[in-house]
Amino acid sequence: MTFPTPRPRKSLLVMAVATAMSTSGMVSAQTTSDLEARLAELEQRIIAAEQRAAAAERRADQAEQEVAQEQAAGASTDSRDIESRLAKVERHASGEEGFSFNAYARSGLLIGENGKSTEGGPYLTPAGQQGGAVGRLGNEPDTYAEAVLNYKMRFDNGAKAKYTTMIADGVTTSNDWTSDESSLNVRQVYAEFSDLPSFTGAFENASIWAGKRFDRDNFDIHWLDSDFIFLAGTGGGIYDMQLADNWKSNLSVYGRSFTDFPVDSHNPAEESGSTDNLILTTNNYFGNWQWMLSGMNATDNDERLTEGNISAADNGVHTMVAYHGDSFFGLGDGNFKAAVMHGQGLGAETKSIGSNGNLSEDATATRLGLYGTTYLAPNWRVAPAILAETSEDRYVEGDQYDWATLNVRLANELTENFEMQYEGSYQWMDISPEGFGGNNAVEGDYTKLTIAPTFKPEVGGFWKRPEIRVFASWSDWDEALNDYSADDAFGSDGFTGGEWAFGVQSEVWF
Repeated sequence: MTFPTPRPRKSLLVMAVATAMSTSGMVSAQTTSDLEARLAELEQRIIAAEQRAAAAERRADQAEQEVAQEQAAGASTDSRDIESRLAKVERHASGEEGFSFNAYARSGLLIGENGKSTEGGPYLTPAGQQGGAVGRLGNEPDTYAEAVLNYKMRFDNGAKAKYTTMIADGVTTSNDWTSDESSLNVRQVYAEFSDLPSFTGAFENASIWAGKRFDRDNFDIHWLDSDFIFLAGTGGGIYDMQLADNWKSNLSVYGRSFTDFPVDSHNPAEESGSTDNLILTTNNYFGNWQWMLSGMNATDNDERLTEGNISAADNGVHTMVAYHGDSFFGLGDGNFKAAVMHGQGLGAETKSIGSNGNLSEDATATRLGLYGTTYLAPNWRVAPAILAETSEDRYVEGDQYDWATLNVRLANELTENFEMQYEGSYQWMDISPEGFGGNNAVEGDYTKLTIAPTFKPEVGGFWKRPEIRVFASWSDWDEALNDYSADDAFGSDGFTGGEWAFGVQSEVWF
């Protein structure tokens, strides 16, 4: 709003005199006293009018100043509002705030040399029941998908919150409608808070969470489809406590349910039991080193009726020492990870911590895992991996499960959209189940070789996805392994060794 500029004012007294002069003929007929009285009254009116005009000008000036101030303030407010909205858009665009979607999926066709679906999967060998994975390239018959929905918020005080839900499903049928076989599941649902202003000292950069989730710091050997360590369940915890300059620590408690297990009871009405395995974990990082320690307790799990009539464990301990390298074993560019794990009682399930309630109180297990990635030449990359475990007294007294896997993934980048992938796997196993599960003692080797022409939107590194690959795989194993179990893949009709498999598969993550 603006006001017109005031015009210069003529003296009201001059105007009055001019008026009086124009009426001089009339003045001559009046007495001097009347004229003086009228002039005095006119002067008072002029003074009052000038005062009113001055006051009006002052009010106009003040109004103009107020409007100018309001306009300036309004412009500043508009600018601050625009900057705030722009910052919010930038936070949404960067993923710091708002909705986001992440996914992992694989799907393809695995056909045997007889033209029918064939056995497959990274855990198809006898050692697979105890976590002994073999290479996954050209060996997966399933469709598996994970959809992760996140919503992030940032508050005026700087605090942040994240809500996550993860839905997953896996089937082995090739049909389009798979509801009868579906295992659709909500695998994660949790909330996490970080940057809380009231957190100070060692907790200044810490975040807290509660719900059902995979632990944030799980890590795996992707080419084997095997975790080094997999901690998951329902519970709560705190990440990234800074306990010293070179010491960060996480603390969590997870619960896992053991339900409907047979119990040794004299009460016929009580035929099954249930309990929760509570897992308390501290995870510590010292530079590239990681030390993880978990203690667990499952009250009444020792009432479980086990084969061999031995007591199932109702507690356990698990520990891991790992190194996360930023080179290829110190030999060149790349990365590597190495870990040694040991567990007793319920902790003798060295990978999926606390997930196995059948372990005996005397069970012990030690596992070694390592892998690395590097470029051998500008267009050739290699990723070797080793995974091995020895365990005893797992389920019955005197049982023994020993196995080791060597896997190598090799890729040759031929164009910016095409590469040739190769994979070789070798697994040795010596298993003495002492009759547990009706299984027989076996010792032998398994070998798999795969060639896979692969298409990508952009090649360059082992972690580039999505990709579509066609493949041919050959696998063979010692005949003795067919005698391990009547229920596993080995020894089934048409699957006794020297097998070819062909197929196509897509793999996506983002």
